[in-house]
Amino acid sequence: MRTIAVFLVERMKNKLHQLVYSRNVIEFLTVANEFCRIIEGAEEDNVRNSLDKLHKILPLLYLKAALLPENEIVLDDDIDKHVTEFDYNLYNQKWLQVLGENDSFYEVFDPSIQFGQETVTASISENLADIYQPVKNFVFSYSIGNDEVMNDALYECRYGFEEYWGQNLVNVLRAIHRLVYGSAGV
Repeated sequence: MRTIAVFLVERMKNKLHQLVYSRNVIEFLTVANEFCRIIEGAEEDNVRNSLDKLHKILPLLYLKAALLPENEIVLDDDIDKHVTEFDYNLYNQKWLQVLGENDSFYEVFDPSIQFGQETVTASISENLADIYQPVKNFVFSYSIGNDEVMNDALYECRYGFEEYWGQNLVNVLRAIHRLVYGSAGV
């Protein structure tokens, strides 16, 4: 006869499995993987096509991230990070080269100067790298196939979206929109 503890552990594992393979998570994973493919292929396409792809995938990435379910961390240790500082700098530099003089844009939302008169310049390539890093770490963690690792990667990705990279995505989308549709388009 099974004990209550064994039953509860199996039930928790089943709930965890259902969460990490839920529809909203898998749809986010699909879009995240495509976003990473675009970032990693910066030099394979011309700048116009690259920006057009980003201009279409970024709103979808934002929507799918906003639909991710809430969860709690289950592992005691931090999960491994796949994207190194070298990777971050590599893709930042690749996009900087692709965009050239079109890389910088005026930041309209910076909490530190919200009520001030100064302007802040931001970088499309840096914002893309800031989004790429946690999203690629999430995609990599899902490739491992361990429910606990996937759960904690989901938590970290969702938390990062709420606290940091979601705002970066909105900001960089505005700049890309300007390049795709503006009079100074590329």
